[in-house]
Amino acid sequence: MERFANRDVCDISILDYTTQKPIMYIDYANATSTELTGESVYAYGGHGHVKRVTFTGERAGTLTLETQVQTFELYQLITGGTLSDTAKVVKREVLTAGSDGLTLSATPVGDSINVYAADDDCGTGLEVSVSDKKVTGDGITNGKSFVVYYIEEKTNVKSVSIGAQSFPKNVTIHGETYMTTEAGETIPYKMIAWKAMAQPNAQFGFSNTGDPQTLTITFDLMADTKNDDKILDLIMEA
Repeated sequence: MERFANRDVCDISILDYTTQKPIMYIDYANATSTELTGESVYAYGGHGHVKRVTFTGERAGTLTLETQVQTFELYQLITGGTLSDTAKVVKREVLTAGSDGLTLSATPVGDSINVYAADDDCGTGLEVSVSDKKVTGDGITNGKSFVVYYIEEKTNVKSVSIGAQSFPKNVTIHGETYMTTEAGETIPYKMIAWKAMAQPNAQFGFSNTGDPQTLTITFDLMADTKNDDKILDLIMEA
């Protein structure tokens, strides 16, 4: 019996469950782990209420992937959101008025603009008029500084929109890594999660201290009726 150990992460190929078409390849994860679960209940009887018969069931499991390197396609996979190349975002500018008023760097969307004196940021807004990128109004005088907020529509960006009805879809996951035997051999090792879905919980963290933030993705494993109710295959080359 070959004895082996592992100290490496899996590269992951993710396939659409319905079409079996590859949709993502992840070779940048920090850790991958798989846990199988099940339930046992017992029939008790006799003196001392001892266990007599075991009933097992509810076989399930999870596949967890941890990564510090991230992509928007990965965000879409775990949220079920919609990818887009446009987005409406708030823009803040500190501007000095010229003789013709303030000149914005972009055209505001609708009437989204708010203008404040530089020493009264988010205080009392000024009554202004906007024409394309030009802002004029009472109090906007030549040489005076102002803080301007407005909504800008950006193009050539990547965004993921997550709605109340956005949820992940079923996928098939293939993992590949290597095992090292006691004899020092390196042997390819594979796993297949036949039917999986990312849990609909996601945490996106941001911090200016410590290690880079880690995104943890947990997939629930399910029985695949198309493959004899398989949940997980573990494969090592001979």
